[in-house]
Amino acid sequence: MKTSSIIRSVAVGALLAAGAIAAPANAQETIYFSNNAYRTGPFSGSGIPIGDGMRDYISMINERDGGVNGVKVVYEECETGYDTKKSIECYEQVKSKTIVYSPWSTGATLAAIPRAHVDKLPILSMAYGLSASADGTNFPWVFIPPLTYWDGASVMVKHMANELGGMDKLKGKKLGLIHLDAPFGKEPIPVLENLAKKYGFELKLYPVAAADMQNQGSLWLSIRRDRPDFLYNQGWGAMNPTAVKEAIKNNFPINKLVGVWWAGGDDDARAGGAEAKGYRSLNFNAAGQNFPVIQDILKHVVEKGKSTTPKEKVGENLYNRGVYNSMLVVEAIRTAQKLTGKKVITPEDMRRGLENLNIDEARLKEIGMAGFASPVKVSCTDHSGHHKAYVAEWDGTKWTQKGDWIEPMKDEVRPLIEANAKDYVEKAGNWPKRTEPCEKSS
Repeated sequence: MKTSSIIRSVAVGALLAAGAIAAPANAQETIYFSNNAYRTGPFSGSGIPIGDGMRDYISMINERDGGVNGVKVVYEECETGYDTKKSIECYEQVKSKTIVYSPWSTGATLAAIPRAHVDKLPILSMAYGLSASADGTNFPWVFIPPLTYWDGASVMVKHMANELGGMDKLKGKKLGLIHLDAPFGKEPIPVLENLAKKYGFELKLYPVAAADMQNQGSLWLSIRRDRPDFLYNQGWGAMNPTAVKEAIKNNFPINKLVGVWWAGGDDDARAGGAEAKGYRSLNFNAAGQNFPVIQDILKHVVEKGKSTTPKEKVGENLYNRGVYNSMLVVEAIRTAQKLTGKKVITPEDMRRGLENLNIDEARLKEIGMAGFASPVKVSCTDHSGHHKAYVAEWDGTKWTQKGDWIEPMKDEVRPLIEANAKDYVEKAGNWPKRTEPCEKSS
């Protein structure tokens, strides 16, 4: 099968052929949205539930509402196996018809950013990708809500301080970063290095090669030797359940192992069995089915046989993360329609919609997401918002919220973002200056 083609799993392909996701073959106007997926390979354990959540939310909008203001969304996936080269082939395949590019890997995002600025195609890298792209002045076509990896790193340090009894208690402590040895895994390092200097803790780095995600034995020998007080896991795919199992095997306190939000899959925690109780992960969406939006997905999609997701998997953490991502897409479409007065929008309209996102508590309630997530707002200069996260804890069967939502250290993160954005532009050479006018968010 050619990687440059839009491909799907057999089950998803059958659904599309039946018309469950695409609009009916008639004259009705549609909006096309293509998503990079990885339902195959070592990252599929994470990629499948996220893709399922994304697809099912779009299906629900089409089935329940007839689309966004009467315009159905044609959703398709391009299988990448989390391979950057394949991701760019997907980008080239869909750039002329999709309203937004959904990379679903930091490597793919980095490779697409220069192309997107020339092609004028917005990128939505939701809580992943290049942290510096939160600078909307230099990256008018990239959007990274609701927070960046640099925000996450600062939240992790605040959580560590809370557990120890205050920021002053960080001095002399040791924080380990176990991370995928790839652009995604390395993203938190600049912020953690800065915060280590400021607060006097030691940062230890434990890179994991993609080929060794399920073979971390020697790395954990180093962790046992170094005895870090906390471990932050910037992992993905098969790396995460392995890290949980190795922590248990090596008698590392499981409640001191905290994953980035992508290390909070239900299967990541289940891998450790009963001893995984207490494993923690940063989070920005709720898990579970007890939300109107998830009940509507069950009613309009799953129970009608229009989903490939088993009913019991609906509502798991990464599935709900996919729902959240598609919600951002739909709300950006809705915002763009309002701004332009058009029902069928263009990529340039979509960019305006993303830049004017303002999903407050009232709107979250309207779309069945009260308590599911916190409000998110994007602006001309801030394409992230640097919103709060919370620490989720595995209770042995499900994810629960531990404590209050935590504000990122914006005073530490934002200057670093602006400095790195400026550096990126200078090194890129001939980087197109922003010409898109700023609009006041509603």
